[in-house]
Amino acid sequence: MAENSKLIREMCDEFSVTPRTLRFYEAKELLFPLREGTRRMFTKRDSARLKLILQGKRFGFSLEEIRQLLNMYDIDDQQATQWKETYRIGNERLADMKKQSEELTEAIKDLKVQLARGQTLIEKASKNNQKNKIHLN
Repeated sequence: MAENSKLIREMCDEFSVTPRTLRFYEAKELLFPLREGTRRMFTKRDSARLKLILQGKRFGFSLEEIRQLLNMYDIDDQQATQWKETYRIGNERLADMKKQSEELTEAIKDLKVQLARGQTLIEKASKNNQKNKIHLN
């Protein structure tokens, strides 16, 4: 096994992912583990890429956006292009997330109002049932 490389189980443990996830990212050409027979050996570069993939997914970047950003690493401009594009996509995602947050805040507010109305109706119905029971006795 190459020095500083990790087996699939070590990668899974370090990044809290499943072997299936690693194989999926490999199939999507986001990770490029070395092969030794049937064993996959992940390099430091694979670890760095997986960290960025998981962070990108957490921020809502698509796999295609992540692939394009990772592929920009090798452009010979000291990652300036990669950083600019990451910044652009990040700003788009931030705007989307803010909008979703506002919509969710409004939905929570509306749901609280509806639940309060529902609670009032339940209490009224319960009181009416109590009164009806008293009259029947």
